[in-house]
Amino acid sequence: MKRMERAIGAVVGSAVGDALGAPFEFGLEGAFSARFPEPGAGGEMCGGGGWDPGEATDDTQMAVLVGESLLDHGGLDLPDMFARFRKWAASEPKDIGLQTEDVLTNGMPWDLAAAIHFQVNQRAAGNGSLMRASTSAVHFAQAGQSATMDAARRIAALTHGDRAAWEGTAIFHELVRVTLADTDPLDALPDILELVHADHRPRYTTVLAPDWHPDQATEFNGAVWPCLGSAVWALRTTTTFEGALRAAVDIGGDTDTVAAVTGGLAGAYYGPGAIPVSWTEPLHVPLPGFGGRVLRLRELIDLAQRLCGG
Repeated sequence: MKRMERAIGAVVGSAVGDALGAPFEFGLEGAFSARFPEPGAGGEMCGGGGWDPGEATDDTQMAVLVGESLLDHGGLDLPDMFARFRKWAASEPKDIGLQTEDVLTNGMPWDLAAAIHFQVNQRAAGNGSLMRASTSAVHFAQAGQSATMDAARRIAALTHGDRAAWEGTAIFHELVRVTLADTDPLDALPDILELVHADHRPRYTTVLAPDWHPDQATEFNGAVWPCLGSAVWALRTTTTFEGALRAAVDIGGDTDTVAAVTGGLAGAYYGPGAIPVSWTEPLHVPLPGFGGRVLRLRELIDLAQRLCGG
């Protein structure tokens, strides 16, 4: 499979997972399969919980802002990225994480806001930096292992002061990078874990182990490490894009983000051709604060192509 196809799969797959999981957020385990017991029957982009069918949440909205900042500035411009986040947050989006909202609205400058939030609250290991990482993962993949993991950490640190969030986002970046290079991401995991900061390596080693199951999580999957662990578990234990996404949403909890992360990995792994058309047709990404723009499949594909250098 061509690199460009995998890049499109990562960006579109993440957005699809986000929209698919949103109506089931904070629901019970198995709720998705209970409602849609027959794979491939259609109707799964059902909407609900305040979301229209196929509507992407803050996960994909922020991912688009990351991607467009990278393209407009030819690379990483952290003040610009933070300014886009802040403009978006000020527009009262339908959904925004409590931690992210506080960081973006506390009036502090871009290089202090997240660190000060962490100093005050001592809790900043949510999955809000991981959820938006599909576009940056595609953009930095060609720059190599060190550059892509460093960029992930720096982008994560804009809103998350806890290094646990930086490391989880860096792992995701590297998983996408090796997948785009036609390497099996599951085979690459042991080597990737060696690159994780020593203070955080044990918890990621636990949740990314072949025998780990989401039922073993000691924290809610709104935290970064069980979220990433659940996404890798969904990829490891299924054989199709659709199967991976069904497994991710069926975990329950923070379903939109777990499915967005799963969709980014599975989309890169299986390619865009594996994503059901019934899931991409209604897909749309509103961008509050940016002139009423709404991105659909064609625009997401174009974004992925440009991020990949096409």
